[in-house]
Amino acid sequence: MSEQPVRVLACGDVEGRLNALFNRVQTIQKKTGQFDLLLCVGEFFGTTPEAEAEWQLYKTGAKKGRRGVFTGVSGLQIAYVSGREAPQEPAPAHCFTAKDLSALVSPLTASSKFRGVDILLTSQWPRGVWHYANNPEVNTKFCGSGSVANLADKLKPRYHFAALEGAHYERLPYRNHVVLQENAQHVSRFIALATVNNPAKKKYLYAFNIVPMKTMDPSELVKQPQDVTENPYRRPAKDKTEVLKTGFGAAAEEEVEKHLVISIGTHCYLALAKGGLTPHHVLILPIGHYQSVVELSSEVVEEMEKYKSALTSFYKSKGERCVVFERNYRSQHLQLQVVPVPLDRCTTDDIKEAFTVQAQEQQIELMEIPQHTELKQIAPPGTPYFYVELDSGEKLFHRIRKHFPLQFGREVLASEALLNIPTRADWKECKQSREEEEQSCKELRDDFQPYDFAWED
Repeated sequence: MSEQPVRVLACGDVEGRLNALFNRVQTIQKKTGQFDLLLCVGEFFGTTPEAEAEWQLYKTGAKKGRRGVFTGVSGLQIAYVSGREAPQEPAPAHCFTAKDLSALVSPLTASSKFRGVDILLTSQWPRGVWHYANNPEVNTKFCGSGSVANLADKLKPRYHFAALEGAHYERLPYRNHVVLQENAQHVSRFIALATVNNPAKKKYLYAFNIVPMKTMDPSELVKQPQDVTENPYRRPAKDKTEVLKTGFGAAAEEEVEKHLVISIGTHCYLALAKGGLTPHHVLILPIGHYQSVVELSSEVVEEMEKYKSALTSFYKSKGERCVVFERNYRSQHLQLQVVPVPLDRCTTDDIKEAFTVQAQEQQIELMEIPQHTELKQIAPPGTPYFYVELDSGEKLFHRIRKHFPLQFGREVLASEALLNIPTRADWKECKQSREEEEQSCKELRDDFQPYDFAWED
């Protein structure tokens, strides 16, 4: 399929300043080339006699423009709703009602192939769009329409433009799926634009390229940016017990099967390792897509540390200490491996020695990271590496330059010096049936629950 981008300019409240707008657009096009579309939201007509006369035609219902869907020759689909939400029925001709929104949504969502629209244009902001994100410079107590928020939730626009508030606001992108419960979907971006030629010089034009959803590769469409947030229009489940009972559906970018999930936090989740070394071998994974630990944002690192702490307490109650390791080499998504080792079997020094000895035997340079030194200080993003963290806080690090044994961490822990289960070094030799995995996960989930901070209200 062709993936030609459409060049679009979106504009805020014009308020009759057509000359100012067209002059600005002309200047932009001289610099960057022609745009395919100019889309305007908010208050379009001004206060000139001509504008007032045109506006009267809409107010009286002689001209209509409440809502509709426009599909261009490129396949780009634009849904729009004109005017403000009517406070009551019967509605003035220049306002929209719940019936208008229903008439817009129903034909679109009735199709089993509906995934969302490319662009949504509304005059009013969606109520609560700022939840989970950066705050706009407007009075949020009186800003926005709940009906527009509901519309945006149902239509899942890739871009949603609004105006009327005299402010420029670009919200962080948000998800249209519930992580680990629904298949991954594209993200939405909300952009509010200011008034044309406003004296405060707030941004009123937004330029972007967009490949129509219909022609995009599905895997490209659902890619999640690192700064993606939860959907601002959906309230999180109050009872996580109920969420766990219903099971999980893995997002496209995840490598973990849904029945292996043990706990879900805000930024990370915990899963039973497939073909684990021991029954309590787990993975800590970020919900967003990150390649390695050194690329994590501060809030993800903070929650990952909370999971480590919870697991340390959990293992201690079982008479075990935990070993954490990561291999940022020939992997697509960060998986932090957490393996418990019985306290009565070996000390922390024994574990450290086992890793050091096996590294020397395989000519792997394993160095100790100095205390209070962060991993990202010695391994910038993009650096292939292996590191192991002991329960004492000590960390061992190897910078991978050419080749590295993929099962090195498992081989050391499975060796006679430590767990003494050498046949389990390869995870493929430890695979269980689906039924066995589900039972193991249920038992571990129930066992871990008292230590699971993510269950707290």
